[in-house]
Amino acid sequence: MSRNFHGIGAVLPSRIILWLFAVLTVIPFALLILTSLKSRADLIQGAFVLPAYPHFENYANAWIEGHFNVYFLNSVLIVFPVVIVSIILGTLMGFSFAFLSFPFRRTIFVLLTIGMMVPTEAFIIPLYYEMRYVGLINTYAALILPQIAMSLPFATMFMASAMQQLPLEVIEAAVLDGASRRYILSKVIVPLMLPSMSTLALFLFIWTWNEFLIPLVLVNDDNYRTLPIGMLFFQGRYTVNTPVLTAGAVIVIGPLILAYMLFQRKLITGLTAGATK
Repeated sequence: MSRNFHGIGAVLPSRIILWLFAVLTVIPFALLILTSLKSRADLIQGAFVLPAYPHFENYANAWIEGHFNVYFLNSVLIVFPVVIVSIILGTLMGFSFAFLSFPFRRTIFVLLTIGMMVPTEAFIIPLYYEMRYVGLINTYAALILPQIAMSLPFATMFMASAMQQLPLEVIEAAVLDGASRRYILSKVIVPLMLPSMSTLALFLFIWTWNEFLIPLVLVNDDNYRTLPIGMLFFQGRYTVNTPVLTAGAVIVIGPLILAYMLFQRKLITGLTAGATK
């Protein structure tokens, strides 16, 4: 009994600190959702005052009048090709760097590492002129192709590092059985890499969904704008209508929260894979 009491007393301060940080993290999101369900009259009464009834019309106004239906569809049409193509190419290149030997392997790996370090601001102007030269300004390709190129270095290194954590005995057994490289990759490695691929997909989804600078510079047609850019122009039109503005913000971050809630277990599994090897 005494031992249990001392055990609880030892962990209680850390539990209180963790719960405090959890509450501080949740409060801004709770206030955002609460504000989005208020009328402008409710908002004047105070930030923590509950509305008489939820004003879901704020979401309808943001969705239709703010063109969030168009921005949402554009974000989906851009995110899924970027995530799928980046994972496929990252898996193939990760397999090459993890298990194969080829000329300039180390040099190419260094170049990929440098590619991860260069910020978007450093090449956005040359990228704009290149896209204009090939006639891709105000197209989905102008938003998809650069983000695949930006995602590929991280996807390659992430998958190569994860593959190197696999037990070599499994791969050596497949080689001794005469399996081809394609068979080993598709039938042996990919099934074992599904948790890591899910983690990578979530990272790429969040980064691509939140990308701001590339859509801002390469697209000026409202029909091709994504949710973050749409939110920027929506803020200019609805600055005085805070509930509708916050409803638009909830529409922007809602898919990110939903994706994390659905894949949080796979995210933790992927991040901790190989930690004990």
